[in-house]
Amino acid sequence: MPTSKEQRSLFGEILDWMLAPLLLLWPMSVALTWLVAQSIANKPFDRDLAEMTRVLSKQVVLRQSPEGARSAAFTLPTGATELLHSDEADDIYYQVLGLRGELLSGERSLPLPPDDEPVVVDEVRFRDGEMNSDDLRIAYAWVALPGRNGDPPLALVQVAETLGKRSRLATEIIKGVILPQFVILPLAVLLVWLALVRGIAPLNELQQRIRRRDSSDLSPIDEREAPEEVSPLVRAINDLLARLDQSIGAQKHFLADAAHQLKTPLAGLRTQAELAQREIDAGQHEPQALKKSLQQIAHSSQSAAHMVNQLLAMARAENQAQEAQRQNVNLARLAIETVRDFVPRALEKRIDLGYEGPEAGRGALNDKGATVSGNPLLLRELIRNLVDNALQYTPAGGTVTARIVDDPFGQVVVLQVEDSGPGIPVAEREKVFRPFYRTLGTDVDGSGLGLAIVREIAVQHGAHIQLEDANLRHRPGLSDQGGAAFGPGARFTLRFPAAGARTDDEPGSKAVAA
Repeated sequence: MPTSKEQRSLFGEILDWMLAPLLLLWPMSVALTWLVAQSIANKPFDRDLAEMTRVLSKQVVLRQSPEGARSAAFTLPTGATELLHSDEADDIYYQVLGLRGELLSGERSLPLPPDDEPVVVDEVRFRDGEMNSDDLRIAYAWVALPGRNGDPPLALVQVAETLGKRSRLATEIIKGVILPQFVILPLAVLLVWLALVRGIAPLNELQQRIRRRDSSDLSPIDEREAPEEVSPLVRAINDLLARLDQSIGAQKHFLADAAHQLKTPLAGLRTQAELAQREIDAGQHEPQALKKSLQQIAHSSQSAAHMVNQLLAMARAENQAQEAQRQNVNLARLAIETVRDFVPRALEKRIDLGYEGPEAGRGALNDKGATVSGNPLLLRELIRNLVDNALQYTPAGGTVTARIVDDPFGQVVVLQVEDSGPGIPVAEREKVFRPFYRTLGTDVDGSGLGLAIVREIAVQHGAHIQLEDANLRHRPGLSDQGGAAFGPGARFTLRFPAAGARTDDEPGSKAVAA
């Protein structure tokens, strides 16, 4: 079974990002403190070593024998021995080498300076070394002895000291710096935690205000009471609440209209049933009277069934989950199949119902120019409602035509349904797409939902709707019985984005009714 993703805590994530660097920097601080402490501890003791080296360097002199041979001589001053051994904490060693590297005084085993190091006269230098497994700090200087000719001869003076005092001083410095951090670090963690608790408190207050709201309260949340960083989230929630309020309001209005529209056929059913029952109870068994009542019952039940089917189609058209069922659909094939389904009804009303466009058969099935991306059930419902609306309002002897027009550039697929009926006035062309709206002056039975379903499906498929006069004449040869007057007719033109075409209209954009 797939494991559910662990819910993230904003408080914990901020705390982690603040404490993790702090805990990472603390060991680095200890290491840097150790290095700085070593440097600080070396400075005073290095000064003492340098002073001892200078004092000893002054005791090196140049002697010349009667034969003319020159040599270095070193005489340890009185009291210097006590000075070199007066330190009880560390051992101090010295070494004096003559002109030819011979030992004049001091420790012979004291290590010499590196051979590749350049010689600088009368400058005290420092290096680290080791003797008898003891780490040493060594100060040394090359001493120039004045001679008569050429470069002056050089002697080497070194003074070394073990590192006991330096280590103890460095340890004391580290203790003085690190130990307070063991108190400061937990205190800093506590202060960070308290600061986060206080900083996130407005979010908790916002959460409580939303939780205390009644389920019917869809008023916007006051952005001024939320932190500035949360304002975009609050605005998004307010936008969602506004759209939800609008959707719920539309549903309430729709349900109220649907209930009102269903009252008429249901009341007719009840009235006709009661009338037939009274006639039977009164002993009237005239077949014509009962047949008339049964016809009215059938008509009312048919109206109710049609209303329910239209409501279901409207609900299906408004269901956004249908978006996931999109596929490439041949609009010409759907138009041909829908027109065939309405042929018996057109013959009954003596209406010339036809189709124009890619021919039935292989042409219509394989014509890629008539292919759109959408839900086949919804698109079939759209064409069915357009044709049904045209047949309802076209008088006997009229013409209804469904047409598929290809775009030569392959960007859109045009669907047209036109009739020779009374037409729709310009002032009402936007209103006819509203649910349950019926054009004034017509006595045609209907639910008033057909064109509303058409627009909803068109919106979901990114199609533009244009409504205009058809200006058709009924075809010759069909008698106009009953004196029915043919009007300018109505032409519904829907432009669908072709499958795979790049358009600026995304699915879900508003359809335009002109």
